[in-house]
Amino acid sequence: MAVKEKKLVKQLPKYKAAKSIESVCREFGFQEKDIIKLAGNENRYGCSPKVIEALSRQASSFSFYPDVNVTVLRHKLAEKHQVSPEKLVFGNGSFELISLVGAAYIEEGDEVIYNDPSFGWYLNVTKQNGGKLIRVPVDEEKRVDTDQIVAHITEKTKVIWLCNPNNPTGTVLSFSVLEDLIRQVPERVLVVLDEAYIDFIQGGYPDTERFVQTYDNVILLRTFSKVYGLASFRIGYGIGNEKIVEALTKVKLPLNVSNAAQIAAVAALEDQQFTDFIVKTNQQELAYYYEEFAKLGLHYIESNGNFVLVKIGIDSAFAELAFLKRGIVIRNGEEFGLPGWLRISVGRIEENRKVIEVLKEVLKEGLQYVH
Repeated sequence: MAVKEKKLVKQLPKYKAAKSIESVCREFGFQEKDIIKLAGNENRYGCSPKVIEALSRQASSFSFYPDVNVTVLRHKLAEKHQVSPEKLVFGNGSFELISLVGAAYIEEGDEVIYNDPSFGWYLNVTKQNGGKLIRVPVDEEKRVDTDQIVAHITEKTKVIWLCNPNNPTGTVLSFSVLEDLIRQVPERVLVVLDEAYIDFIQGGYPDTERFVQTYDNVILLRTFSKVYGLASFRIGYGIGNEKIVEALTKVKLPLNVSNAAQIAAVAALEDQQFTDFIVKTNQQELAYYYEEFAKLGLHYIESNGNFVLVKIGIDSAFAELAFLKRGIVIRNGEEFGLPGWLRISVGRIEENRKVIEVLKEVLKEGLQYVH
């Protein structure tokens, strides 16, 4: 008889990530250089040149174990966010930080609130720990409904996952709306503000660090994967009060952030010019997409991330495949419970122009396919 996994593991869905460049090459016969990957919300401009320089200078340190306390980066971020170093916890990207919250706080039978659609890993982590997921649908304009979140809080509620800006919709809650929500959440409930895309918020991002100073049941999650272009390094961090940080630290692996990742993150923070370029270009290219979608008569959601959600009026699985056949990887909205929608990461200028060119072809093909 085969060894049986735990009941909770047996019930878990497999996390569905965006198609990799390698898998698309194998399936469709492309070379890697010919693929435009716009499905994972990665930074198509890469990372700061200062990161490459720093890694080259410190390559001799790669044979040593990393600093378990992440000291240099910890103090640099503490200064940036005007918080004490003890309020920071580091993880192998946001994925691990979310997993740490689950391991430290979610127990069998706990209710966990999640706006739907949102980042899929919340679902996996909740189920891994025996929690019951309470879905709160977004409204007609794909905005997070904070009134309904409050309405779903019960005596069993333990955690609220709140992706802001939200992935995959790109909508964002203002500081005042967030604070109004947090005020209504009982102190026994942990509010997890997943702010992976906060740097892309149109008009500048709110000072959510103030929540950590005021409320003991809030943790902010940040990542170096998006605006800093360090997705492959797997490094993120949380900002919360000392008790939350201590709880997460107890359940994390001691050496969870590599030496190379720490070096890269410190160097990335030192190149504000590169970060500003990424944010400015992203805003310009989103405006380009909006203009082109409007010309095509397509409904879209204005985004505060490095991606855009658009309703195409034809079968989105057909459209995804048609894009793949042309070497462009985008995301089928059906994966998020949004059939007929596509989520497209913002790429380089020439890549975005290619997307619109292909989209026009695919829309024509899709109408013929339907008829």
